[in-house]
Amino acid sequence: MPLRLLTTALLILTLLAACSPYRMPIQQGNIIDEQALAQLQPGMDREQVRFLMGTPVLEHPFRDDRWYYLYYLSTRSHTEQEVLVLHFDGDRLDGMERRIDQPALGQR
Repeated sequence: MPLRLLTTALLILTLLAACSPYRMPIQQGNIIDEQALAQLQPGMDREQVRFLMGTPVLEHPFRDDRWYYLYYLSTRSHTEQEVLVLHFDGDRLDGMERRIDQPALGQR
């Protein structure tokens, strides 16, 4: 009887140790909407870009020709980072750079 009780207790403890608590997803920055991004055209002025994309997370303090849209999502199973840099020539959109990083599991 004591061996059976001990075995049951060890089994329950092992199962409880395998369970981990819920980890809430962490989402920060600008969600970069694919439909809005598809509407961006070179030559648009800053107000049109702001209307489509929203306020950038960062406007370069020394170079006012760049706007940065940053997005970060961390869940239990993966992490996703996205960077969108919009380049302006004066008041007009001149180009953009986009980078999406999705590290493999366990590489955080």
